[in-house]
Amino acid sequence: MIKQIDFLGKRRLAAFFSGFLLLAAIVSLAAQGLQLGIDFTGGTLVEIGYSKSVDLKSMRAALDKAGFDDATVQHFGSTQEVLIRLKPRDGLSNAQLSTGVATAASEAMAEQGDLRRVEFVGPQVGDELTEDGGLALLYSMFGILIYVAWRFEYKFALGSVAALAHDVLITLGFFSILQMEFDLTVLAAVLAVIGYSLNDTIVVYDRIRENFRLLRKGSAEEVMNTSLNQTLSRTIMTSLTTLLVLIALAVLGGEIIHNFAIALTVGVVIGTYSSIFVASPLVLAQGVSKEDLMEPEIEGDDIDAMP
Repeated sequence: MIKQIDFLGKRRLAAFFSGFLLLAAIVSLAAQGLQLGIDFTGGTLVEIGYSKSVDLKSMRAALDKAGFDDATVQHFGSTQEVLIRLKPRDGLSNAQLSTGVATAASEAMAEQGDLRRVEFVGPQVGDELTEDGGLALLYSMFGILIYVAWRFEYKFALGSVAALAHDVLITLGFFSILQMEFDLTVLAAVLAVIGYSLNDTIVVYDRIRENFRLLRKGSAEEVMNTSLNQTLSRTIMTSLTTLLVLIALAVLGGEIIHNFAIALTVGVVIGTYSSIFVASPLVLAQGVSKEDLMEPEIEGDDIDAMP
């Protein structure tokens, strides 16, 4: 028989680890924030391809000389392709802005580049997307709180929502610390992380509730440890198969979905960890007992059972 792992016996160590990650995430978000993409800030994005490698320093110098000193330049997919981002400018249309950027960039490369993509988002649209994205996160958390409280018990609801907030903050902190671009695809990944982590937590909670009703002996900690061990193989298999797909997307999927795959990868790892070491210990800390999960007795059931 496989020896049970004492997950809850390590909850204090897990609490220190989670506290460190959360502190780092919050400090980074407060100090430098997220590197928001033009989906949220508004602006123009220009993608240009060349036949030879692009020196980013000379490209930035050429754009500065042409008056685009606020341009952000980076390689996109390969060293022969560049992605240029510009903040909104009054008095210049989208076409004029993209043409001016492409001309300055081509002069720096001494060749006519292949203008592959031009995207423009107005600042008003960016503000609306920022507000709507934040509201989507808040509404999802509130809905989950109600659902878990109805399905289980309020102590489980608080534990699950705290674990989800833990996952979201650490994922956002990861992007803030590394200053990776945060756009609509990454926001979609964060919302997907909430769903994935909640599903994992619900599976664990279901088994805990079942064992509280079936197991006659053992403390609440022992029952919850048994439940975590019983769901461990399912949790590992689900997470590993999901991670294999996400790693393939991050490596082979190209720049368009790279950050999306990275956000999901971080979220799946943290979500799996939190289902075991955050959600369950928080429920235990609130003093959950067998009485909290016992089905209420309906008056008259004993009479109906009589012959």
